Amino acid sequence: AAHVISADEIRRSGAQSIPEALRLVPGLNVAQLSPNHWAVSSRGFNERFSGKLLVQVDGRSVYSPMFSGVLWETQDTLMEDIERIEVIRGPGAALWGTNAMNGVINIVTRSAAASQGLLTSVSVGSNDQMAMSLRQGGELLQGGHYKIYGRTNSQGSTVGIGQGLDGSEGSRQKRVGLWLTPQVDAGQLS
Repeated sequence: AAHVISADEIRRSGAQSIPEALRLVPGLNVAQLSPNHWAVSSRGFNERFSGKLLVQVDGRSVYSPMFSGVLWETQDTLMEDIERIEVIRGPGAALWGTNAMNGVINIVTRSAAASQGLLTSVSVGSNDQMAMSLRQGGELLQGGHYKIYGRTNSQGSTVGIGQGLDGSEGSRQKRVGLWLTPQVDAGQLS
């Protein structure tokens, strides 16, 4: 009931989003409802907001109790930064809590120390899909590491393609982030 997707498998699959990479997991239900809306679930309870599947990025839950689910289109992590995706299908509530009734997805990203140098990535797909990523990593002057990144992602609409109609399913996202990992000596920042 446990499956791990490595960074190499993600790269070879050509997946441009986390739900696309999750299609590599046997027994996990992944459906694309529109160009930018996904339904991901385990154990056959697939709907837009699958309520009993705990999803974490680096050990922090991205599950929203507001509507009992995960907005997959907002999980716009740099695919090159994902180290592995760990999936446990089946009940995990005893170990992980009530949100893990049908399974747990843990997305582990590369640390700032493992993301040194410059990385640029451009990908183009069908339905006017395009993504550009830029990441720079380095060392902090007082010890430790950093990475700063930016990503823009756009997806066209499938409604009315070739018919002169504008659809409302398209999306555009821009994301920037900074990850600092300062050096800590004996409980003190350097």
